[in-house]
Amino acid sequence: MPETERKLEQALNYHFADRNLLLLALTHRSAADSARGDYERLEFLGDAVLDLIVADLLMRRFPEASEGTLSKLRASIVNTYTLASKARALGIGNSLRLGKGEENSGGRDKVSILAAAFEALIGAIYTESGFQTAQRVVEALLAADIGAPGARRDYKTELQEAGYRRFGEHPVYELAGESGPEHAKRFVSRVRIGQYELGVGEGSSKKQSEQAAARRALELISEKRDERDGA
Repeated sequence: MPETERKLEQALNYHFADRNLLLLALTHRSAADSARGDYERLEFLGDAVLDLIVADLLMRRFPEASEGTLSKLRASIVNTYTLASKARALGIGNSLRLGKGEENSGGRDKVSILAAAFEALIGAIYTESGFQTAQRVVEALLAADIGAPGARRDYKTELQEAGYRRFGEHPVYELAGESGPEHAKRFVSRVRIGQYELGVGEGSSKKQSEQAAARRALELISEKRDERDGA
């Protein structure tokens, strides 16, 4: 067994009895052929399993929280950027099976591919060992990311990391305008990375408007990446 796969199983605290299932969960469609499929079906399954496990965990941890709060918390955990971050921490990129073109274009560190492979691995664990084992693995990986109800993602930090990987530069924020009376001002900020303006956001404070702009920039980067990658 390759060292990268052994380390991945150690990080997951799970050993695959079916090695082919593990390899399938790590195979991007660029490396698939007629005899060897790709991870997309397992990704589909893993996405559903993750949603259920995180929803169940949130229901138990926050028994008084409203449906709206629970939905926001789940979305803050089960999203492309969080899952890609977990995939990096696990070293999933080192174990991916990619076609030559995808390999040369940096596929091992693409957010969309890393997040998909993470979901595929959860789908594979569920397929091989059932819900309770998948739940154990997921909760060990994601439970620490769950804060108090109403916890918010730090979009500016996420954009700083994603922007540097994508463009090799850090984001710069500019105050584009403000309006309203002193007691109810509204601020508009824009964010640029290099020559690109990536997002505009509005909020009741400059900080909130910058977070909104960063969130829009992350959405735009993700949309463009998915269009380019077809992933």
